[in-house]
Amino acid sequence: MELQEKQMKRDPDPALGADAVAPNNQPMVRFAGVTKRYGSLTVLDALDLEVARNEKVAIIGPSGSGKSTLLRVLMTLDPLSDGLIEVEGEPLTHMRRNGVLVPASDRHVREVRRKIGMVFQSFNLFPHMTALQNTIEAPLRVLGMSKRDANERGRELLSMVGLDDKCNHYPSQLSGGQQQRVAIARALAMRPKVMLFDEVTSALDPELCGEVLNVIRKLGHEHDLTMLMVTHQMGFAKEFADRVCFFSQGKIIEQAPPQQFFGAPQHERTQQFLRAVREAT
Repeated sequence: MELQEKQMKRDPDPALGADAVAPNNQPMVRFAGVTKRYGSLTVLDALDLEVARNEKVAIIGPSGSGKSTLLRVLMTLDPLSDGLIEVEGEPLTHMRRNGVLVPASDRHVREVRRKIGMVFQSFNLFPHMTALQNTIEAPLRVLGMSKRDANERGRELLSMVGLDDKCNHYPSQLSGGQQQRVAIARALAMRPKVMLFDEVTSALDPELCGEVLNVIRKLGHEHDLTMLMVTHQMGFAKEFADRVCFFSQGKIIEQAPPQQFFGAPQHERTQQFLRAVREAT
């Protein structure tokens, strides 16, 4: 697959430290014919999707429909079986050599992947590290930041997620909602341009769920971040997202702005899913 060569413009993001942005006419993320198989099971089936810069996309659908796998292949946690992913016009798992796309080197993958941050359902915090230490570990080791700069950055981010008084607390001293907010601060510490959220509230009770969703609202409203969120929170998707994508059997069955998607779904499978959600609540 041929890719256009484009020169990126540099424009620092004062809030989150992004050092480049995609031109307005270029998707921030593009999936082209992306397929993921596990043996004979096809989890993503020749999927095409473009996500604009700063767009907030909610991904919903039944279990096993490929939602989380989409985020995992974008984060390069799972290898592609076929297809191409681009971030700011750069191939993620491929690179150009003599005018031909070939499998990317580890260095190329790391460089492109640095633009992406991910928050998981499980908090995955280091239990022997404080909230601040968890937040600054990757910037110190991966970005090569000085301890002073990393500490300053970590405190700013923990304050951003409402945990400025918890910097020296260990995960065992924090509630589930607080631990998830530390995980968000940790992802932001790598200065990503794209944030992925994979069912980040599913392990939390309703009150703690609200804490985390409020942080995501704040990030979406106040900062230049492209977001892809796998969620079962239909109310939040309707309120927060610019677009809702409904997955079924590894394909996007329907996608539309929230008011249209929830108010007048077109596909029978989407209608069936939304009826089941309403009945369950």
